[in-house]
Amino acid sequence: MNAQIPRAMPSIERLLGDFAPDFDFTPAAPIPVSEYAERMRKLKREAVSAGLDAVVVHCDSVGWFHAAHAYLRYLCDWMREGVLIIPMDEDKEPVLLSFFTQSVILPPGGEPVGVDRILQIGAVGREYADIPGDSMAKTVAATVARLTEIGAGAVGFIGDKRSATFRSALVAEMPKAKVSDQHGILDRMQRTRTEAEIAQFRTAAQLISIATQAAYHVAREGVSDYEIYAAFTMAQMARGGETGDGYQIGANQWGTHCGKPYGHIMRKGDLANLYVSNVTYQGYTAQTARMFAFGDLTERQELVLDACTRGVKAAEKLIRPGTLIRDLNNAAFESYIEAGMLTDAEARTMPYNWSTAPGGGPREIPRQYIPDADLEAQGRKLMHVYPATFGPHNPNLGHSVGMAGGQNAFNISSHNYDKLEEGMVFVMHCQWLEPMSAGANIGDMYVVTKDGFENLSRHTPLETHRIPA
Repeated sequence: MNAQIPRAMPSIERLLGDFAPDFDFTPAAPIPVSEYAERMRKLKREAVSAGLDAVVVHCDSVGWFHAAHAYLRYLCDWMREGVLIIPMDEDKEPVLLSFFTQSVILPPGGEPVGVDRILQIGAVGREYADIPGDSMAKTVAATVARLTEIGAGAVGFIGDKRSATFRSALVAEMPKAKVSDQHGILDRMQRTRTEAEIAQFRTAAQLISIATQAAYHVAREGVSDYEIYAAFTMAQMARGGETGDGYQIGANQWGTHCGKPYGHIMRKGDLANLYVSNVTYQGYTAQTARMFAFGDLTERQELVLDACTRGVKAAEKLIRPGTLIRDLNNAAFESYIEAGMLTDAEARTMPYNWSTAPGGGPREIPRQYIPDADLEAQGRKLMHVYPATFGPHNPNLGHSVGMAGGQNAFNISSHNYDKLEEGMVFVMHCQWLEPMSAGANIGDMYVVTKDGFENLSRHTPLETHRIPA
């Protein structure tokens, strides 16, 4: 089995050699302090209108030194876990409770903008510190103490699903207080973006373009998916990218697997998909998707690549303020319909890779042995067919792009009758996967301008990158 694997190539450092991007890169300056003050002003205005005495923003850790959501960073640029307590009375200052998990970064990644008082709760527990107690309980107690101190009887709560336990404990400890969910305030504030925010997105998208060019630079027969992934990682993180785990690479003879690298050696006839779901710069993310082909492909694969490429370009022509989001979606899927891949663009009836079984029940993943020399060289076997069914990865064209840890504000889908507005930021990626046959994921990232759009990922062509083999 090992005899099928081509000889090892030089190290990634040698493969990159004297690589340099083909465009000038100047990273954006941080969001100005005045803009954070304006965000806080807007939040407090809505909170006062809702009759609130205080707002509590809770964010927990999700491991790997990542925060669970973007709300806390959006409000004060704090990039780790914390509870921000914001009184509505002007004579009372906001307080940040933090350092209550063991995922401690010393020093933290910056200062909380506009917040002068930080209380360290402390990570405790028998196993960790041989100290009795629970850090969450201590955090709840500190929050209750501060809310009681400022006389808060009506409290707005902002968090995500990981905040549910904390919220329940807070309500239990303050039975006379009225606690209401208010995350919609910050969601509405992030529907469109300011010029300073767009500059962050632009930088993140340029980091993707640089990294994609680095991946193309090292991609050749005999190179592993590890090395392609490493080239991408090195190029973007060396220029200010915050994370190295926000993208996936799929590489095989069908282009139908998208995940993490596992040691696949690129061979003639392979398709690689670099689906960048998150490159982050100062908290703001970018997304793109690119395909590269090693030598000649099948007719079916070429048809799928062509349909997906044409789909993005068709939708792009419609981007301007006032366009129905539904119309973007439907324009992209016209190329699928022309190619005989779909019959219509409606999300409700569209087949897609993560769909349920007919009737809404669980779908069986087909069990079948799939030869994979590189996986078997590691003592493993591929025993299931992915994806379970043909179609786009998702039954839509794309979605909004925001801050790391945030949720999609909207999807570009057939059932979205909203209109585009200046300052909206989103990705449009045409996807199609059919088991053991053909696959593609091709997309660009855009911001809506006053009279049209800016393609933030324009520095690498949308077309499939071809590698002679």
